[in-house]
Amino acid sequence: MNGVLNILKPPGMTSHDVVAFVRRTLGIKKVGHTGTLDPGAAGVLPICIGKSTKIVEYLMDDKKIYICEVTFGNKTDTYDKYGNLLYENDKDCSKLNYNSLQKVITEFKGKINQKPPIYSAVKINGVRAYDLARRGETVDIKERTVEIFNIEIIKVDSPKAMLKIECSKGTYIRSLCNDIGEKLGCGAYMSFLIRTATGKFSLANSHTLEEISQQMSDTFIVEPDFALEMQSVYIDDVYTSKLLNGNSIVYKDNGVLKNTLVKIYIKPDRFIGIGRINNGILSVEKLLV
Repeated sequence: MNGVLNILKPPGMTSHDVVAFVRRTLGIKKVGHTGTLDPGAAGVLPICIGKSTKIVEYLMDDKKIYICEVTFGNKTDTYDKYGNLLYENDKDCSKLNYNSLQKVITEFKGKINQKPPIYSAVKINGVRAYDLARRGETVDIKERTVEIFNIEIIKVDSPKAMLKIECSKGTYIRSLCNDIGEKLGCGAYMSFLIRTATGKFSLANSHTLEEISQQMSDTFIVEPDFALEMQSVYIDDVYTSKLLNGNSIVYKDNGVLKNTLVKIYIKPDRFIGIGRINNGILSVEKLLV
């Protein structure tokens, strides 16, 4: 069995719990997820099965879309509702409205530097940050550059607001909520999160764990090439052996494609893997046959 299974992760499970569930339910060892979701969050979690585990790194690069609820007036050590409140009393949020929030969130659009929460899966010298934090050790996580493509206010009902966020991989929505609260001067934490899409996968084409355990069907699994958001190139079959042996070939594209990842098909429609075109040369990066 090979392909990608789009799972609707329920809150209360880690992404690794979902991987273990799929291994156990389908009886397959080679299983991998395409981007961690916090245990308390729900939403789209594409799972790669069999040979398709080779494309995990490419799917992790896809754009993510989230809907989150932000609660203003306090903050927590985990940046979400599961942590300890850091203010003894909630701060005044009477000035929170659509306009004041809109003014602040525009500052977070584009490429920004963000520091992940100390209670996160980021590794520091090989140890998870949350393990260090739970032991009471000092956690110093370096900032990373992420990109916020868009933030849209869905609703403001002080002291809460609902936001829709489109972002790059590696973005911590918890950190974003915390930072927005800092800018507003009243603190904030994430009180709800659902990932509604990642790449081509959305809530609309996801499947619950109950569906998978009770009525698993081959129709639930999509082919790996469908999952990849890349341009397709079609190669004459005379080059099949060269490509399957990992050799590069000349690809005449009039210099349009430079350092570009592509899906490689042997004509007419046999998908064999992922390649990179640069200066008229097609090199194989990952074979899936």
